[in-house]
Amino acid sequence: MPLSYSIRISLGVITATVLGMSMASVSRSATPATDSSSWTIIDGAVYGAKPDARGPIGGAAGYVDIVTGGDYTVRTVDQLLDALTQAQAGEVVFLPGDVEVNLTAPVYIERLVLEIPAGVTLASNRGQQGSSGALLLCDALDTPVVLKPVGPNVRVTGLRLKGPNDRRYLDHHRRSFGEGGKGREYYYKLPTSNGIVCHVPKLTVDNCEIKGFSHAGVFLRGGDGHHIHHNYIHHCQYNGLGYGVCHADSQSLIEYNLFNWNRHSIAGTGQPGCSYTARHNVELGESLSHCFDMHGGRDRKDGTNIAGTTIRIENNTFGAEKLPIKIRGVPEQSCDVSKNWFPNHQAPADAVVAAEKTHVSDNAYGAPAVVK
Repeated sequence: MPLSYSIRISLGVITATVLGMSMASVSRSATPATDSSSWTIIDGAVYGAKPDARGPIGGAAGYVDIVTGGDYTVRTVDQLLDALTQAQAGEVVFLPGDVEVNLTAPVYIERLVLEIPAGVTLASNRGQQGSSGALLLCDALDTPVVLKPVGPNVRVTGLRLKGPNDRRYLDHHRRSFGEGGKGREYYYKLPTSNGIVCHVPKLTVDNCEIKGFSHAGVFLRGGDGHHIHHNYIHHCQYNGLGYGVCHADSQSLIEYNLFNWNRHSIAGTGQPGCSYTARHNVELGESLSHCFDMHGGRDRKDGTNIAGTTIRIENNTFGAEKLPIKIRGVPEQSCDVSKNWFPNHQAPADAVVAAEKTHVSDNAYGAPAVVK
């Protein structure tokens, strides 16, 4: 099956091409796949993001763990709600790939949240025989959460999840926080949105396309053992917020994802217990601000300089020209940055801004890559 989206290195810059078109003409629902130019080998070692045996970075065509059916097959909001009410641990609620479920009215009027019981899989078939996967969409600017696991071991796979706000709102941010700005209360009068919000352990989100959420595509508010992998997460870029994957008091493994057009693709509040490992992810060409982030105590105004507990950033490829990594304080234990490829940055100081306990070594810079 032909790949419709590829990553290529050109003059030291990673750009996206779709059937020969420039990034400016690419549909925001394009299906991603990576080729060998998302990593480089130097002296026998791999630097940057290399796909694994489960399929391409970003999932879709070629992903080996596509769900193609379930215990409940649903096509409407009411059928989906009924199935989620009945489903037991180990069962699958399945939406066929041609289904589009518009949640705007019930979210706006009823404050609807789709709650997924413990151990249940919510699935569609993104990548099977050209399927884009079923679409869950909400156009209500005030969308606190679309999907909410209510018990551990939930899996969300093969779906497209589209939020209401894919814009940057730079003027609104300036009116709020610029010179003579109207402040935080004014800023938050424009509602925000989240795709998946999780307070419980062991959420898996894989082979999904998630876009257009002004706060976060995936917000891990609590729990550990989360696994976010082989997704395409983009256009979460509302200035001041705008996160692909955001952490509070949570720990996760984030790998083999394709990111683009986010403010921060990975972020954390930095409170004690906030930790993540990010590996084999590809950051494409556009980012509003730095790509991977961990807040410090000054951001939280809690009187500390703590920036999370443990952070590992390894074997990622950063194609955006913005700063790739910023750790905005001191981790309780450590932050290790290694085996990444920074094609648009020439030295460690150009690619990583951090304080004590962040160790930056054995990364590749520039194109052609040089290890430093």
